[in-house]
Amino acid sequence: MGFGVFEFLSNHARDASGRLDSTRGLLCGLGAGVMEAIVIVCPMETIKVKFIHDQTSANPKYKGFYHGVREIIKTQGLRGTYQGLTATVLKQGSNQAIRFYVMTSLRNWYKGDDPNKAINPVLTGLFGAVAGAASVFGNTPLDVVKTRMQGLEAHKYKSTADCAVKILRHEGIKAFYKGTVPRLGRVCLDVAIVFIIYEEVVKVLNVVWKTD
Repeated sequence: MGFGVFEFLSNHARDASGRLDSTRGLLCGLGAGVMEAIVIVCPMETIKVKFIHDQTSANPKYKGFYHGVREIIKTQGLRGTYQGLTATVLKQGSNQAIRFYVMTSLRNWYKGDDPNKAINPVLTGLFGAVAGAASVFGNTPLDVVKTRMQGLEAHKYKSTADCAVKILRHEGIKAFYKGTVPRLGRVCLDVAIVFIIYEEVVKVLNVVWKTD
């Protein structure tokens, strides 16, 4: 969904030559991330985090994933699947903004004055890995806050800001970067592959159904 929204927004943000500058790439990525967060990511992540926390507790109350979803909606309503929405929007929005900003910047640098210059899939993958790494270092703190806000102990926090302040006060700045190294390897590979697929799909669509 994120790439679809980005493609839609970027098609309206390109200049006369079809070039998308870095700033507009960032804004289009931000828009894509926010839309993803509201429609898909927040409810899915909230349910996932609650289920994981429940299964690792001393007395799990969810018999299975679907039972857990039913219980969450039954006891908390649909609102129960949207805990931590602000943190998720901030995390997903910044995540996509950083990735598309870096990707757009690298693509523009490589193409120079020739917007039609082809980019090898391997190079696209390399650019994607760099974009992925940038997003990990740029928004891991927001990801930590989001996870806390969606867990079974989210009631401890009054708001997203309160959660961030309490983590900093009681656990220190290092707590915001827990899991950075393992996440770095996974995200770099994931983003590299996704951008290669995205670029190749766009090339095909430009042939059968012009998108720019």
